[in-house]
Amino acid sequence: MAQNQRPTSILDSLGEEIIRILTPVSICMFLVVILVSILNTDSSSSPVSSIATIAYSETNSDSSWDKFVGALLNSLVFVAVVTVVTFILVLLFYLRCTKFLKLYMAFSSFVVLGFMGGEIVLLLIEKFNVPIDIVTFLVVLYNFAVVGVLAVFMSKVAILVTQSYLVVIGMLVAYWFTLLPEWTTWVLLVALALYDLAAVLLPVGPLRLLVELAVSRDEDIPALVYEARPVTNHDSDSTSNGVIQRRVWRERRNVSPDLANNMNSSVSNSNSVGIDHNDTILAGAEEGRVVEGNAELSAPLLDHRMTDNQHRQEDDASSESLLLEGIGLGSTGAIKLGLGDFIFYSVLVGRAAMYDFMTVYACYLAIIAGLGITLMLLALYQKALPALPVSIMLGVLFYILTRLLLEVFVVQCSLNLVMF
Repeated sequence: MAQNQRPTSILDSLGEEIIRILTPVSICMFLVVILVSILNTDSSSSPVSSIATIAYSETNSDSSWDKFVGALLNSLVFVAVVTVVTFILVLLFYLRCTKFLKLYMAFSSFVVLGFMGGEIVLLLIEKFNVPIDIVTFLVVLYNFAVVGVLAVFMSKVAILVTQSYLVVIGMLVAYWFTLLPEWTTWVLLVALALYDLAAVLLPVGPLRLLVELAVSRDEDIPALVYEARPVTNHDSDSTSNGVIQRRVWRERRNVSPDLANNMNSSVSNSNSVGIDHNDTILAGAEEGRVVEGNAELSAPLLDHRMTDNQHRQEDDASSESLLLEGIGLGSTGAIKLGLGDFIFYSVLVGRAAMYDFMTVYACYLAIIAGLGITLMLLALYQKALPALPVSIMLGVLFYILTRLLLEVFVVQCSLNLVMF
């Protein structure tokens, strides 16, 4: 007689989930800190001009109030542009212009890897006096950019290669954001954290509309998203009747206990072999080992061409775990994190590296703590949550406290030979 299993909670594997997200985030922040430490040694270098500085150009002769007001104007303009672009993305996705969006994302990735990455490499070559001819440099750079585009937008590439290129893209974009003026950078980070909060939680938020539209169609969002390897429990509690329970990126559904029991009793003795094979294919898709005939199963969201029996068995396997779903959970059970979160975490740490490494340590710990809090809130509240607000607010707060209080305390202890 089949027994009712206790619902599998994300808290059971939360530690492993956090590690699989914190590792790439930490690597991205570490690489940005290295680039800032190597290339930004000249404090007199002029900031770059971009859309983030279109309303106000900061100069050293301006007062602190003028810098703050100008940074606020720059942030408002930048957030307004991001909002308009996101709504255009939602409109194009609603009109099913998915191919155009994917081509645009691929072109953007090529520009980041080829042009931004190439300029940074040129700065490193000049810094370390590396002898290389222009032909070799262009050939290597072109191949690097093309392979990166293919790795990010081709599902058959090994997941480790895709993850590595996503971290590199985040690192390159984050470094260029660190070249913005200091006041503009800090105000922009706070403004983007507030925008992320509104865009995900408000009913008319563009990110929420985009996610709900993708969920209703069972389609993947055409965006740069980092997907960690899924955590699968292999014990008897997580596997019932040969079906592996996976968290699926769908809207939360209220499944009554009676309905779940009826589904378990009606489907437990049927189609188990076919679903085992399907789960094997999905597991292979996570590793980039999908054969040509089953290429459609390599997509991170459910395919419309699954049979009715497979749908019933899938619902049976996830009837309990669907109560724990939210934004950032793929069909393979992996937590997904937008590349924008990588970028702005790294921008905060990179800007802190321009001042002191003590602030880098404090900001890093604050960001990691904020990301852990966000994942725990995702597990507890079971609803869509933005990843920027908690980490950015803690990071900015720790930066201010470290610069104003902790640094003074440590310096005074060092001058008076106080060891602790």
